Amino acid sequence: MQSFSLGTQLYFGENALERLKTCEYRRILVVTDRFFSENGTAQQICKLCSTAQCRIFDRVQPDPDLSLVTQGVRLLQEFQPDALIALGGGSAIDCGKAMLCFSELKAELIAIPTTSGTGSEVTSFSIVTHNGVKHPLVDPALRPDLAILDDSLLQTLPKTLIADAGMDIAAHCLESIAAKNASAFTDALAEYALRTVFEKLPLSYQGDKTVRNALHCAATMAGIAFDHAGLGICHSLSHALGGAFHVAHGRLNAILLPAVLRFQHSSACQRAAKHLGLGSLAALVFSLERLRRTLELPSSLTDAGIERGALMRQLDDICLAALADPCTAAGSVSVSKHDLAAIVRGVL
Repeated sequence: MQSFSLGTQLYFGENALERLKTCEYRRILVVTDRFFSENGTAQQICKLCSTAQCRIFDRVQPDPDLSLVTQGVRLLQEFQPDALIALGGGSAIDCGKAMLCFSELKAELIAIPTTSGTGSEVTSFSIVTHNGVKHPLVDPALRPDLAILDDSLLQTLPKTLIADAGMDIAAHCLESIAAKNASAFTDALAEYALRTVFEKLPLSYQGDKTVRNALHCAATMAGIAFDHAGLGICHSLSHALGGAFHVAHGRLNAILLPAVLRFQHSSACQRAAKHLGLGSLAALVFSLERLRRTLELPSSLTDAGIERGALMRQLDDICLAALADPCTAAGSVSVSKHDLAAIVRGVL
């Protein structure tokens, strides 16, 4: 027996941020990074929550680590908010989730994503880095209570972030389709989101802002899909490599995904390829590689800036970390450390 539910209330489309005006909280902590603090976006969020006392925690860095989360926990315990608003990309939302989890504070979590990729605004996942290793926290309690998708926050995205985040959507879609707990519901969301990525992502990368709302919604759909279905070894390896070498998560997925699809040769992904009008898994892989070139993303780990010798010295630890990652167990194909090492060597 399977189940499907969405615990996060979604607000999306034009002026979605106006939903904040109706929130009746006493104290709100806004968790974000310096960029959104310095450009005034965090302050704009506070103004919309006019009835609440707001504080801003703007220390979030990419790949938030345990020490950062600990700082946030201390502030939560001191300020005692009844709501936490996580404003930013996956790092800000993951940090806010982990802060609430470790503080054990009973506060509502509102996620406002400013990139289109991680899907963290609707998932039970939070990724926290400790001692160079990314640790996925997985708990239904980590799902935000409310998510606001407002494309007014996407108008000045840099091209590199559009590309990296967009390929993360593609990886979420394809890994959820091939995962153990995939269902008709998750496949429908993942296939629709993947079709949107192929159609809209190149346009967004080229500067077309009219397609960004569609991609924003696609990222959330893919998040719902993988939160129910699971992911796989592409994400496990991305987590392990990202923790060790600090390369953008979506960029690592873009490098690894074609190789992982060839290794798995999933019948589910073959069906998805046909639903997308691509005919075969080989055609799907070719289309992903063509999309990667269009987005000017690297096709190898060395092209992404990872030094070959350093990687080979850490390869054993990276593969062990990937094997222990819960995403590996969620995949439909059993793998060994030897298999993972071969995939990494294949994209060096």
